[in-house]
Amino acid sequence: MEKNRLEAFSDGVLAIIITIMVLELKVPHGSDLAALSDVLPVFLTYALSFIYVGIYWNNHHHLLKAAHKATAAMMWANLHLLFWLSLFPFVTGWMGQNHFTPAPTALYGAAMLLAAIAYYILQSVIVAEQGRESKLAESIGRDFKGKLSPVFYVIAIAASFVRPWIAGGIYVVVALMWLIPDRRIARVVDERGHSG
Repeated sequence: MEKNRLEAFSDGVLAIIITIMVLELKVPHGSDLAALSDVLPVFLTYALSFIYVGIYWNNHHHLLKAAHKATAAMMWANLHLLFWLSLFPFVTGWMGQNHFTPAPTALYGAAMLLAAIAYYILQSVIVAEQGRESKLAESIGRDFKGKLSPVFYVIAIAASFVRPWIAGGIYVVVALMWLIPDRRIARVVDERGHSG
């Protein structure tokens, strides 16, 4: 399979995920601003999940651009990632509808944790295909953010059963951590484009 087909398929799935999430936003019953208070938790979880999907889309794009070719292992690792991302609308809606109660907040973190692990697996498959001495492997380096994020998710899952608002804060912190542009892989893609 050509790499661009894998990218197009993944982009389509991510677009559908965002579409499903936005469909969970219901118009409030009432015409005053107070009516918005009922839908505020759903909107906040939607906004957070939208940011997460955007982060995954951005990093996934650069990662696939850095790959030399699409292999069977990469295709399965990519499907594994898309599976966990496809659960975002469910966990987003459940957490928002239930106003950040413990079980939905913990399940939200579990989906985030499993998506992070799946992304790491995809990244590892692509690096293995190119070799540990490749420019991509070198650019990823120790992957501090990639290793720290799952730790934060585990802490947030545990915190969900004590103080769900702490878990929500941790999810926001991880998203902010990834919003800071990570140009490591993009540099590899840019270098390849200039040398080709």
